[in-house]
Amino acid sequence: MERKDLPNPRMAALLSFVVNGLGQIYNGEIKKGLWLIFLSGTMLLSLILGAIFIFWFLFKNFSPVSLLIWGIILFFVGLTGIIMTGIYSISDAYNTAKKMRENEEITQ
Repeated sequence: MERKDLPNPRMAALLSFVVNGLGQIYNGEIKKGLWLIFLSGTMLLSLILGAIFIFWFLFKNFSPVSLLIWGIILFFVGLTGIIMTGIYSISDAYNTAKKMRENEEITQ
């Protein structure tokens, strides 16, 4: 028999796909979910700042090359961070919800 108050692993994964950390909050791991949301926001900010630096370099008559270098670094750090955080968030939310359901079945 399925209990209604246990998280659904597919729903947890879907929520984490939409917003990193939302699946953790759905599972009851509020602190972890908020950390993942903060980390995703920081990585998104890095990606946007890197893109701004790159466009500034390209459209302002080739400003200092250091602007381009920092732009590329920030862009790829942000992009890599977003991808890694997303993969972790989705898989962790799914696995945690699945373990919660399995633990409930064992205790019954």
